[in-house]
Amino acid sequence: MIDNEQPVLQAYKIGDISLKNRVIMAPMTRSRADNKDHAPTEMHVKYYTQRAGAGLIITEGSQVSERGVGYINTPGIYTDAQVQGWKKVTAAVHEKEGKIVIQLWHVGRVSHPKFHNGEKPLAPSAVNPNMKVYTPEGFEQTTDPKEMTIQEIQEMVQEFRNAASQAKVAGFDGVEIHSSNGYLFHQFFNKNSNLRTDDYGGSIPNRARFFFEVLDAILEVWPENRVSCRFNPSLNGIFGITATDESIATFDYIIDKLNAYNLAYVHLSEPFNDVSDIPFLETNIAKHYRPIYKGTLMINADFDQESANKVIEEGNADLVSFAKLFISNPDLPERFRHHWPLADWDNDTFYTAGSKGYTDYPAYEEKEVS
Repeated sequence: MIDNEQPVLQAYKIGDISLKNRVIMAPMTRSRADNKDHAPTEMHVKYYTQRAGAGLIITEGSQVSERGVGYINTPGIYTDAQVQGWKKVTAAVHEKEGKIVIQLWHVGRVSHPKFHNGEKPLAPSAVNPNMKVYTPEGFEQTTDPKEMTIQEIQEMVQEFRNAASQAKVAGFDGVEIHSSNGYLFHQFFNKNSNLRTDDYGGSIPNRARFFFEVLDAILEVWPENRVSCRFNPSLNGIFGITATDESIATFDYIIDKLNAYNLAYVHLSEPFNDVSDIPFLETNIAKHYRPIYKGTLMINADFDQESANKVIEEGNADLVSFAKLFISNPDLPERFRHHWPLADWDNDTFYTAGSKGYTDYPAYEEKEVS
């Protein structure tokens, strides 16, 4: 049965980019850049090209500088070797008539001195996230980070700008700022991780200042309708972030202020865990932010075909991004279209080296004739 009338399979336009459907491939760390350059390889080319049927591919988070690294074997977008690797990816995806944007990433304090020649990771304040990160020697407990100086903040703004410029050279259709999930921007937003008393701390506008400075710097390189950003407003107890009574108010301020920009989209996540017993957090992010944000809204986290169609049909989102479903179902839009069964993913191969669990999930029709 072919079902082309589903909301998720309808075409959509973000700025001047036409999407063939609203089934978006979410950014997912896969740790396959296991080479000295931390550059994409032919394996990345195959992985992303297999999934070019998505309305839009958002790449895995790619660090904007060496200082942004917090995980092993994650690709960057700040050296010529990395740009050359990504060029092959974008060219292959475009050849398959796909669209692809890169997610610009800096982990902040979610890192370890072993990634930085013994130096402490940078963060808004010297507050330890008290979590374990995976280093070349295995899991290690995080340390107190180094509080960024004003000069280091200004340097970081330029690192994001430079990475955005490199992304343009690499042939991407746009960039997404990873301002979510407890990483650097989120650390500035949260008053438990940001104890600053200067222009980057204290009030909600001050805690959002760094993000908007980065956004404005990227807009010197890219037109507004090729730039997007991702947020996780109700994140709590994950990635070292403890939500506060100002969490939602902070994101209300940021997302409302983004109405002054003509961005490609704003990408939001529903809560990663149950927050229904926390009165100051939102349990339905799409429903809360749809009236606030007037532009294109993308929603993420544990959606399936039915719930994705429903959230679009109800008008609470325009696009839906899928993560794990895209790992094991490279032809996900076609599986939705034909109501074909979905393949299960293998958790054990999410972050391992090699093609197993990465490029060896077949498309449904390929599997049927094998």
